[in-house]
Amino acid sequence: MLFFLVKFISRRIRSILVSAVAVALTAGFNHAFAAPPIQGRVVGVADGDTITVLDANKQQHRIRFKGIDAPESKQAFGNVSKAALSDLVYRKQVTVMWTEKDRYGRVLGTVMLDGTDINLRMISQGNAWHYKQYASSQSAKDRAAYASAEAAARSAGKGLWRDPDPIPPWDFRRQKRSVETQDSAGVELGHGLVFIKALLAQGTR
Repeated sequence: MLFFLVKFISRRIRSILVSAVAVALTAGFNHAFAAPPIQGRVVGVADGDTITVLDANKQQHRIRFKGIDAPESKQAFGNVSKAALSDLVYRKQVTVMWTEKDRYGRVLGTVMLDGTDINLRMISQGNAWHYKQYASSQSAKDRAAYASAEAAARSAGKGLWRDPDPIPPWDFRRQKRSVETQDSAGVELGHGLVFIKALLAQGTR
């Protein structure tokens, strides 16, 4: 009886181990291997880190450059950054290497043009920041290259680094959201005061 119990437990443990290994391998496979590259012509440039690519099947793909963050359109140097990206890729054939999409459904990818990493080029020209908050999603090689490119552009005073104290786009967006929240709260307070005054006016009649 003990023999059969030990044999049963051994089989169960072996089954659990096999399942765990399979799950681990699947997770590793999904992380290590990218989705099929997107190839097509750049038909739109929204800003310094977002483009639209039209593939051979006439399908449009919204691409958010991975590992970089460019100044916002209404931010200082935003238009210059957009123009710089347009000069690099607009109406040109590119290949986008990617593994995932962001919460807005945009493809997060590295845009390649004739073997050149355009994401890295935007940083090295001083037209974008290295997006360090999401650097963990990059390979160690890319992290090092992007960080080094930003440091070199900053040291040389290229592009946005001509400003002695440029505001990072993520701080700009945070400040903008804070102002919008305050404005919204002010409007609601104003409506509330109007309502209270109306009630008081009725009470004095």
